[in-house]
Amino acid sequence: MLYKKLLILSCFILLNNCAATNLTKNKISNPLDDPFINKGFSLIYSDKFYDNKIISKKIDERSLVIFQKNLKKNTIVKITNILNNKSVIATVGSNAVYPLFNNAVLSLRIAKKIGLNENEPYVEILEVLEDAVFVAKRAKTFEEEKKVANKAPVNSINISDLNIKETNSKNELSEKFSYEIKIADFYFNDTASLLVNRIIKETKIKDVKIKKINEKKYRVYAGPFSNISSLQKSFNDISILEFENIEIIKND
Repeated sequence: MLYKKLLILSCFILLNNCAATNLTKNKISNPLDDPFINKGFSLIYSDKFYDNKIISKKIDERSLVIFQKNLKKNTIVKITNILNNKSVIATVGSNAVYPLFNNAVLSLRIAKKIGLNENEPYVEILEVLEDAVFVAKRAKTFEEEKKVANKAPVNSINISDLNIKETNSKNELSEKFSYEIKIADFYFNDTASLLVNRIIKETKIKDVKIKKINEKKYRVYAGPFSNISSLQKSFNDISILEFENIEIIKND
């Protein structure tokens, strides 16, 4: 009888240990997801884009709202003007249709706050995870911004229509306009080569290259491009393959 009790107790302890081990493994194997990040050219909202059906929804020019097709509504994002390193915290609005070339649609207020050059609106969109250190500070700042949003005037700025025609602007491009399209990163060069072959076969893009970033990263990219027209055309050609997160990278 004593032997049976000891056997049952031993089995119970063993099962508990296995369960604890599995639970620990599950926790380790499911780390916090990496935040979404994308570098590219945003579109500064204007009613003319809505009227011409380039954008499917409106954005209030005083709001701190953006349209971003990869992120859910009410997601908090940090938007950085890469050319001057100015940033602002905003939220993602409802789903909207806008040009594939643009990584987001920004309100006029956001564009003004980060000093965005309408001829070279190069920005980074970074998802702010809820456990990020600066979320608490963000909450306070965002509430303060909401209080003054309806009172603060927004001075009008000229917006270049990248999708209809080119217009003259007082703003100058950065000293050197040189960008490449980052299509995907891979661990192995052979895998990157397979993608290059697919792109050449299925798109109009023929000048696709592989760059070795380090021992464990091989980047498939196109470019460099010295003007926004050729950059946009190639980006749109590649987009038909529906890769998840194509980025535009500025060359130093």
